[in-house]
Amino acid sequence: MQATATSPHSETSQLRVLYVGDLSPGTTSAQRFMAFRELGCIVHGIDVANAAHRTRDKQPWERVRRKLLGPRDWANANDQIAVALQRARFDAVWIDRGLTIEPHTLEAARRRQPACRIIGYSPDDMYARHNQSPQFRRHLPLYDLYFTTKSYGVVELKAMGCPDVAFCANAFDPRTHRPLPVTPADRLRFGGLAGFIGTWEPARSASLQQLASAGVPVRVWGNGWEHHRRPHPNLHIEGRALYGDDYALAICAFDINLCFLRKLNRDVQTQRSVEIPACGAFMLAERTDEHRALFEERCEAAYFANDRELVDATHYYLRHPNERQRIAAAGRGRCLRDGYSYTARLRVMLSRAGLEPVVER
Repeated sequence: MQATATSPHSETSQLRVLYVGDLSPGTTSAQRFMAFRELGCIVHGIDVANAAHRTRDKQPWERVRRKLLGPRDWANANDQIAVALQRARFDAVWIDRGLTIEPHTLEAARRRQPACRIIGYSPDDMYARHNQSPQFRRHLPLYDLYFTTKSYGVVELKAMGCPDVAFCANAFDPRTHRPLPVTPADRLRFGGLAGFIGTWEPARSASLQQLASAGVPVRVWGNGWEHHRRPHPNLHIEGRALYGDDYALAICAFDINLCFLRKLNRDVQTQRSVEIPACGAFMLAERTDEHRALFEERCEAAYFANDRELVDATHYYLRHPNERQRIAAAGRGRCLRDGYSYTARLRVMLSRAGLEPVVER
């Protein structure tokens, strides 16, 4: 699949970006692609994902191969990059979590277009082996600049050989993460008193079991929850992920949105940390310094440090709907006022890379 933002080629003042990432509907990579368009960039998209790879990657032999040699380039993204660079001039090659991109591809890009900036980005903990690939480890030194949403990742990625690494906080997509009207049918289908949307992890599982045991009905959406054994009757596990409008609608349909951080990724903030408040919904999240910098405690979000505090805070805010609604509205206001959208974040990132979008739509 190929996605291209069409703009008059005569507008040479516009930045030209070759965007390489997963452009499947609902992915945050696709949301960032659209944000480049909204900044007025001329964007040529190369989709690293296709329907075939999602099926093939689940085969047992493919899993073994992936561990040994890394993921296959099912979409022929490396060849597509080479062809695109032969056909047009670009100011930047933006590689969103490029696990299948080979070093020779970036080396050829630099030879063909020396002035083009090679920029990487990932919302994952790329120092962790489970998020890496052999291709990624080999090509990391070839970036001009790499952006990570993990503050601790700056030093770590430099130690892995990347010459320049910058931290950028998480962001939201205004087209997706926005307040939506919730009907009684929507609430019955997606929402409830308290909910969590995310992948299973042992600590999350234990905390939700504690909350359910304390008498709070909790609804869970996401993958991997078959690992949760014998859920409490108050814990309703849906067993599937949500994307796009369904994801935003579920957030809006919960009185309390729980925001657990992924311990495997050493998170101190995550994408839902911004997506929930951007929807104008109430967020009860794990307390960290970065969360408190994003949203003021008890004013724009609520936080907890342990299961006891989680239970107490949930009971409290369920009993105080007006306070909950005031905090939710203030959280969305903070997102808009302080520029937490992808377009705002990307403008800052491009400036850090020495590039300035000229036309904004």
